[in-house]
Amino acid sequence: MIIFRLFRNPFFILLNLVVSAVAISQESTEKLSHKLKAGCNFSINTNGISSIPSFSLGAPAIIAVPSFTLGRFNYEPILAYDLDIQPWFIDNWLRYKIIDRPRFEFRTGANFSMYFSDYKLADSTILQGQRYWAAEFTAFYKPTGSSFISASYWNDNGMDPGTITGHYLSLMAERSEISIGKSVILSANLHLFYIDYNGNNDGLFISPKLTSSVRKLPFTMFFHAIQAITSNISPFPGFSWNLGLAYSI
Repeated sequence: MIIFRLFRNPFFILLNLVVSAVAISQESTEKLSHKLKAGCNFSINTNGISSIPSFSLGAPAIIAVPSFTLGRFNYEPILAYDLDIQPWFIDNWLRYKIIDRPRFEFRTGANFSMYFSDYKLADSTILQGQRYWAAEFTAFYKPTGSSFISASYWNDNGMDPGTITGHYLSLMAERSEISIGKSVILSANLHLFYIDYNGNNDGLFISPKLTSSVRKLPFTMFFHAIQAITSNISPFPGFSWNLGLAYSI
């Protein structure tokens, strides 16, 4: 498609950063007096699922997601490891909210990441890292304080031989703060996404997620499932699921 060929152009990625810079310069009322907000989420799960859910580790994983917010800026690295503390992937998301209203947000961002894989030799194992960078555009609509609908586009670019390049389109709806009795809170998330990557890595997927927590406790449990609707990935991805425990500070 013509639009996808345009998005593969490096100048389009640079435009993403330029838009952020222009938006910053036009925000005359924004001051750098905002306090830095920081937090972190740690999770352990049974079947690691990456930032693009169709690409999974296929084994238990430990994931840490620190977050640092200053005004409209947000820096959110994602550090993912297997249970042997061998790195799986590292993301570095830097985002800026171009529009920040109570019911509507529009942000742009860039990610510089590294994915790791093993190559086993007769007497040793080599850990190889492959570099990627991506541009993001995401819009959020919040009909209520406890629900949102989002639409995202990522242009993902492999930088090393053997890496893949392509597009990620996402629609997501979430309802949070669903009370079950006096103590239990549920969140329900439905995610529909499409990937179009080179090397026969295309497909349409649906991915529901259910999260539960107890009031005033920092722990949550989650169940995450993925079902391929249509795909040319071989073998066909089919159905997979993930169960995990998270701790937030």
